[in-house]
Amino acid sequence: MRVIITGATGMVGEGVLLECLDNIAVVEVLIIGRKNYPLSHPKLKELILKDFSEIEDHADLLTGYDGCFFCAGVSSVGENEESFTKKTYDFVIPFARALSAINPEMTFIYVSGNRTDSTEQGKVMWARVKGRTENELMKLPFKGQYNFRPAIMKATKGQVNVKNNIQNNGAADCSVYLNKDFETRRCWPGHDPCCI
Repeated sequence: MRVIITGATGMVGEGVLLECLDNIAVVEVLIIGRKNYPLSHPKLKELILKDFSEIEDHADLLTGYDGCFFCAGVSSVGENEESFTKKTYDFVIPFARALSAINPEMTFIYVSGNRTDSTEQGKVMWARVKGRTENELMKLPFKGQYNFRPAIMKATKGQVNVKNNIQNNGAADCSVYLNKDFETRRCWPGHDPCCI
């Protein structure tokens, strides 16, 4: 499987990257970001884009991928709705739209957030914006589209981009695995894997 990852210099994206590089089913990983990720690996390729709206200019590099993990994002702390919308919805949707035109047979996975508001009507600003983003993504013609809503995450072994030393905060030991058909399974100690 060949995958694209955005946000590899952040905690979530770096964790996904390290898991993909360690997974024998993944043969190639293309990270797309605004700055270089300091790692060399035989499976790893990198595309630096200062402006993600330029993704269509690189269509020849993006064909043939099976999935995209969109892990790039910002905190809503200190943001007003207009600014957060620009950095979330207006950042994600044009990228995903372009990618769906280039690779309609891919699966697109968006890392959203716990308590995202799919009704887009709630009182919490960031939850409405994330909900609107998820709703728009589900309309795109990907083979599959999933929105992950993590609440607390445990760092992956080898991560350097970890916020607030969360690797020791007692987070649940929960891992996400991908099989060859890009189905997602979640398992944790003492439980059988179940579909997310």
